Amino acid sequence: MESINFITDDKLHEECGVFGVYAPSGCEVAKDIYYGLISLQHRGQESAGISVSDTDGPMGNIRTKKGMGLVSEVFSKNDLNELSGNIGVGHVRYSTTGGSLLENAQPIAMNYIKGSLALVHNGNIVNAGELKEAQMYRGQAHYTSSDSEVLSYEIISERVKTGSIEEAVEKAASRLKGGYACVIMSPRKLIAVRDPNGIKPLVFGKRENAYMFASESAAIKALGGEVLRDVKPGEIVTVTDMTKDGNARIKSVMIPGNETEAHCIFEYIYFARSDSVIDKVSVYEARVRAGHALAKANETQADIVVGVPDSGLAAAEGFAQESGIPLAVAFHKNSYVGRSFIKPTDEQRRMAVRMKLSVQGDVVRGKRVILIDDSIVRGTTMRQIVEMLREEGAVEVHVRVSSPPFLYPCYYGTDVPSSGQLIASQHSTEEVCKRIGSDTLEYLRLQDLSAMVGDLPICAACFDNSYPV
Repeated sequence: MESINFITDDKLHEECGVFGVYAPSGCEVAKDIYYGLISLQHRGQESAGISVSDTDGPMGNIRTKKGMGLVSEVFSKNDLNELSGNIGVGHVRYSTTGGSLLENAQPIAMNYIKGSLALVHNGNIVNAGELKEAQMYRGQAHYTSSDSEVLSYEIISERVKTGSIEEAVEKAASRLKGGYACVIMSPRKLIAVRDPNGIKPLVFGKRENAYMFASESAAIKALGGEVLRDVKPGEIVTVTDMTKDGNARIKSVMIPGNETEAHCIFEYIYFARSDSVIDKVSVYEARVRAGHALAKANETQADIVVGVPDSGLAAAEGFAQESGIPLAVAFHKNSYVGRSFIKPTDEQRRMAVRMKLSVQGDVVRGKRVILIDDSIVRGTTMRQIVEMLREEGAVEVHVRVSSPPFLYPCYYGTDVPSSGQLIASQHSTEEVCKRIGSDTLEYLRLQDLSAMVGDLPICAACFDNSYPV
């Protein structure tokens, strides 16, 4: 059966989150990876996995545990105790390419003639089909191979011809097109690689004598670590030769080519945790600035500003600061709503929203409300939230969206529905306003995206149809 999250079915989804740790010999990293994945759970809830190895153990001794569900559902205490080793990688997944199946869960762990590797990957390789055809001809890949398996086969095919795993990663990465962030574990090395455009985030950190890579800085901070820096677009960072006192050799090389940077703007709009800092830009501050920009562009008479939990809250704060309209807390969020493995009906979707969010009537009754959310995808959830506000006595509801309208698909690992399912692609702003039942509707203007992130080069292809790859 297909795994469906009732609550987030009307949101965009990131494909996954990655995490990797290399600690001195004798240390156990499985629990650190577990908690790192817990911190990245918002990036994927369909499957989770961990691979570990012992750098003092025999070559090829990679232990892997993965399964369907949340991190806390996949791993027991015994599982973590059995995943013994001082180097490892972990993954949480939301599927975009490949179905929601255990066979597509990561890490991808493989043995080959010169050794073994385990790989975790966030993003999409847009030329994976072309690479897969060549691999099938060589007898490596099979028809159902995922992007991550294709990438693993590319590395392995180079490793048998080269002197080191990092050289193999460099040669394989030079053939890839798309948006990706990968962490690769060999029995003695931990390697991180980020696409040359920097579409997908990847952060490098350290805690005491251990080095870490993660999709977001919040995961490193959650483990008490220090963020050293972002992995640069097109950079391959290798951590190796770690001694018992934590000294290690850090090697950096760049993927050949001179690509234009294009960082995914939706990390700042919705995907990332608000306490993360990605490419030196605070996610929280970016959302607050989006709210300021919305308020500057749209003067509206209202009594209160409210944000849809969670990613609409910071933008609502910025809107209130700029407009002078009081900020109010109008929603109670139930954080204990479980997932379902049954394909939902429309009525079940409606009930799920009400289980997740409830309106505090005393806050909105008799008030003109400005409602801030990060995006409108299909419009079904927004329509119901507007209805709930009116049921509790709001006299006006003015919807403001802290992103431009979604019009185009994403090819880099974000689950954007087809244009036929994007409400803004099929209807004008005025028509969308009527469909969601609001008094007015305004989106963030395309030119205001730069207000969120300053001079950081961005990919906004899902808004403007300008693809970097």
